[in-house]
Amino acid sequence: MARTTTPLTNTKIKTTKPTDTEFTLQDGNGLYLLIKPSGSKIWRFNYYRPITKKRALISFGSYPTVSLAEARQKRENARELIAKGIDPQEYKQAEEQRRLEEKNNTFEKIATDWFKVKSKSNLQENTLKDIWRSLELHVLPSVGNIAITELKARHFITALEPLKAQGKLESVKRVAQRINEIMYYAVNVGFVDANPAAKITAAFENPVVKNLPALRPEQLSELMSAFQGVNIERQTYCLLQWQLLTMTRPAEAAEASWDEIDVANALWTIPASRMKMKREHAIPLSPQALAILKVMKPISGHREHVFPSMKSPHTKPMNSQTVNAAIKRVGFAGRLVAHGFRSIASTALNEQGFPPDVIEAALAHIDGNEVRRAYNRAIYLEQRREMMDWWGEFVESSSKASFRS
Repeated sequence: MARTTTPLTNTKIKTTKPTDTEFTLQDGNGLYLLIKPSGSKIWRFNYYRPITKKRALISFGSYPTVSLAEARQKRENARELIAKGIDPQEYKQAEEQRRLEEKNNTFEKIATDWFKVKSKSNLQENTLKDIWRSLELHVLPSVGNIAITELKARHFITALEPLKAQGKLESVKRVAQRINEIMYYAVNVGFVDANPAAKITAAFENPVVKNLPALRPEQLSELMSAFQGVNIERQTYCLLQWQLLTMTRPAEAAEASWDEIDVANALWTIPASRMKMKREHAIPLSPQALAILKVMKPISGHREHVFPSMKSPHTKPMNSQTVNAAIKRVGFAGRLVAHGFRSIASTALNEQGFPPDVIEAALAHIDGNEVRRAYNRAIYLEQRREMMDWWGEFVESSSKASFRS
């Protein structure tokens, strides 16, 4: 007949005194309390491993830190695992490893892993620096050391509150977007099941969209006149005119390389990797733009970039903010930014009556209508050549007007 074990009681445990040798108090179904000579009382569970059928022991902790009821619950949990063919000891080790990994997988570590992937996405070096710097300033100080599994929406909202207090709502939106990219990366690699930051922007006001400052086309001569009155490096002035004449974005213009330019066919082809929309962009060059290249050839023709950095080493292009600095220097801060050259050109070309689709193609804009974008792949190269020639003459006449004024 099988031996019947009388379950333990708290009174029995409390009144049992240690002896010179260790002994056990059985509770049944593999659970017992080991009483040591020192007086410590340790819960243990004796079981057969589900695969090998060999005996094994697992500790449930010390009494009274782990109560009788808690020890029995641990026993039942272990028995359920055994019934499923899972070894409780291996399960415990796996859980401890998982908790350790969770503790070590902080937001900063996951953000660092994400940034390594982000850095391979053909983004500009300055853009990547801006992304990481924004995290260092506004996110990592408050949530960087928190385990990714413990983060809640409130953590991120609290981190962004100082930016909101400064009225920098556009920065709030931008940093929140980067937080979401990191958290969705954490979901995709299996560190968390859901993104708690998915709707944090709802906690903040929407930023008021402000158009970048730009001049009216007829005010272009005023800008050119301002440049005649100050001492601007020739290379800077050439970059300014190149950006204006080609209607390109600041970084696209500053990073132009000689191998992208076909002087014989008056065509500049910017590779997709350097374009905002990641699509190759061909620009017909007006006589005025070709004249800029003629000026720059003796200066930089032996280098990679048309507009190389004026500081040693000269292997890098000029900073994309060079033109903005020059604009501020001549007193147009608040009235114009370099990106506004595109707006001046767009306004002038639209008012002249050039087809809107041709103008949008020249600006390298992508049609917001998906159907039109899918079927309308025309780049209007010949029409754009005529239009760019007209624009080049307009810029040249504005420059000449500045000399007369």
